[in-house]
Amino acid sequence: MNDAQRQEFKEYAQAEIESLKTEIPRLKELLKPVAPDNAIGRISRMDNIVNQSVAEAQLSKSKVRLVRLKESLKRVDEDEDFGLCIECDEPIPMARLKAMPETELCVDCAE
Repeated sequence: MNDAQRQEFKEYAQAEIESLKTEIPRLKELLKPVAPDNAIGRISRMDNIVNQSVAEAQLSKSKVRLVRLKESLKRVDEDEDFGLCIECDEPIPMARLKAMPETELCVDCAE
């Protein structure tokens, strides 16, 4: 991975981290329970429960992604072989690194 590609990945990871830092508090806000004395109706309350389940899953995924992005951001500076497949030593496509920043395998070796 050349310096320009490293810089591109670092900029992408930083932008994603900043986005997740604003998204996570928003998702936490969605998880707050609706007070029982709030008359929203039975159907609306059930809809709210379903929405909270979706938000909870999304929050969990966002937290994991944040950790993975932070770790990969450290690795991009510390590891000279960052972006190279550990099996075949071929470059891992940037699109794969952006989708799965923790990956150490190219698509062919991952299969």
